[in-house]
Amino acid sequence: MSVNEYEASLIVRAGAELLRVASSDPRSEEGYEAVKANISEALEGIAEALANFEASSGAPSRSTGWVQDLRRVADDIVQR
Repeated sequence: MSVNEYEASLIVRAGAELLRVASSDPRSEEGYEAVKANISEALEGIAEALANFEASSGAPSRSTGWVQDLRRVADDIVQR
C-alpha cells in the first residue's frame, strides 16, 4: 500500500484526534511512559516531514524554527 503526503497527513490528524479524545477521560496512568515515548517519536517524525517538504519545495525554508521547536518538545516529553 502506498500512501501520499496528503493521505498521511489525514492519518496523523485522525490519530491526534483519537489521542485527544482518549486523554480527555484517562482511565489510568498505565503505559503513560510509553504514550509519552510514542508522542515524542511522532513529533520527531512530523519535524522530519516538515523539513523534507520545505527542502523539496524550492522556496526559502520558513519552517526551520518550527522544526527546531517540534524537536525540542519531543525531547522535553521524554526528558532526553
